[in-house]
This record gives sequence, C-alpha cells and structure tokens, in this order.
Amino acid sequence: MNEENNTYEIYYDKEADFLEVFFGEQTKCYAKEIEPGVFIRKDEKTDEIKSVGIFSFEKRGAQILKEILNKINLKLPLNITV
Repeated sequence: MNEENNTYEIYYDKEADFLEVFFGEQTKCYAKEIEPGVFIRKDEKTDEIKSVGIFSFEKRGAQILKEILNKINLKLPLNITV
C-alpha cells in the first residue's frame, strides 16, 4: 500500500463473524487465502493489497488482525477491540 494512500474502510458482519479492512480506492481484484480463514485481495494490475478479510474474527480475538497486518507489512493507525 502506498504511504500517501491512507483511506481505510472497515466492515464487520457480526452474524458471520467476518471482518474486512479495505485500503484506498477499490479496484478489480483477485483473492488469495494466506492462511485458513484469512484472505487478502490484491489489485489485478499492480498486485497492491486492497483488503484483508478474516473469518471467525471475534472468536480468534482482535490480535489476529495485528498479526496478519504485520505478516503482510501493513499498519493501521488504530486499535481494535472485540
């Protein structure tokens, strides 16, 4: 993600216990499962990460988001609690 691109959108579906964090403007993407229940969406042209989706987010605890973001070298300027 580009440093100047600091727009974030967070979507959480409590019933499905699914969290998705979007980075910047949305574009045509493809999804890749990087570990069980964790997906990243990447721009088809640039391969830039555009979102991270986590199933069983509340069950896993908010720490899972920090772990995934560290794993893919992204940071968010916020704290998330469940």
